[in-house]
Amino acid sequence: MSSIVIRSAEIIDSTSELHGAIRSILIEDGIIKKISEKELNAETVIQGKGLKVSIGWLDMRVSTGDPGHEHREDLHSACEAAAHGGYTGIVTLPNTTPPVQTKESVEYIRSKTRNNLVDVYPVASLTINNKGEELTEILDMHNAGAIAFSDGNKPIWHSDLLLRALLYMQPIDSQLIVHAEDKYLSHGGQMNEGKTSTMLGLKGIPKISEEIIVERDLSLLTYTGGKIHFAHLSSPKSFELVKDAKRRGLKVTCDIAAYQLALDDTLLATFDTNLKVNPPLRTRKDIDQFWKYLADGTIDVIVSDHQPHDTESKQLEFDQAEFGMIGLETTFSLINSFNSKVELSKLIEKITKAPRNILGIAIPQIKEGAVANLTVFDPEHQWTLTEGQLRSKSVNTPLLGKNIKGRAVAVINNNQVTLIS
Repeated sequence: MSSIVIRSAEIIDSTSELHGAIRSILIEDGIIKKISEKELNAETVIQGKGLKVSIGWLDMRVSTGDPGHEHREDLHSACEAAAHGGYTGIVTLPNTTPPVQTKESVEYIRSKTRNNLVDVYPVASLTINNKGEELTEILDMHNAGAIAFSDGNKPIWHSDLLLRALLYMQPIDSQLIVHAEDKYLSHGGQMNEGKTSTMLGLKGIPKISEEIIVERDLSLLTYTGGKIHFAHLSSPKSFELVKDAKRRGLKVTCDIAAYQLALDDTLLATFDTNLKVNPPLRTRKDIDQFWKYLADGTIDVIVSDHQPHDTESKQLEFDQAEFGMIGLETTFSLINSFNSKVELSKLIEKITKAPRNILGIAIPQIKEGAVANLTVFDPEHQWTLTEGQLRSKSVNTPLLGKNIKGRAVAVINNNQVTLIS
């Protein structure tokens, strides 16, 4: 990368003495060489009214189709989509074909994405074929570079297996990531159980199908010790249970999908299958609660829950369509557009420091001499998402044609830069 300067950008980093300061940042050979109040020059200049700069964003929940379904999303396209969404790091789920369940499969992801601008951290399968019946070779995959263990989009239904996993993972201090869902209670469900599902004649997914697993897992965590991260929770009661567990000193964290903070179940009256997600979109009242749990620190992380699907999987009758939407390129815009309760710096922490702290990833710094891992963004930029702008191979997003606010301008990492137009 040639020399690059970010001119007159406000630094967003609540733990830095430069937080809130407007500075120019000079980067040479991937290193922050100078931070100055004066205007600096370089071969490449990033400037604009109202620019902000933070450490690079990290998305903790990304599905790809690599290996097995690369036509939906491969590792290269996922990284490109991530960069254009403002991310310098992504955490990939193990639900591929075959699953990420051997040290060779972990090494495949790491080698295929080495020296990329976007750092890729693979999560490995907790159980063989993500069936919840038999543990994988956890230690081998941990040593190969697996950042955490999970069955991804599949719940861990086997209580004794979960108990053994919590015990087994403590010596290596690895993170267990859980999708909380009782499949017997959610079976056949298409959307949030409530007034709208009744009006539309669609079978609902009750919140208790999530809550009952959160209660079970927290009871096991109390019994065994260790740590659990609950992924994409969607019920106020689930967050209340996590809040209480934190109060009791348990090592528990959680995240929420960006779309849960913005989109509610009444939108499904259009039968747009791009709005069909699991866990499902909840109510407007629930969304108000989610923002409160975000503000008080109960919710640690915001994720995209990026799940690419081809048109054949989505252009179907609603009850036949796959669950999931893409989100790498729109997550910040979505939460920024709907945020009226949380400081921008706290919002940025949910996609920078918090996921790195949970996963034990070193946190970049904005200071002279540090390696440049930065996201430059404009929170006031108004724009309309078009299919031609998407870098993902899939287009299953309900935001096409919608006006949203806030966008990344550039990402810098690993001595590389992507400028976003």
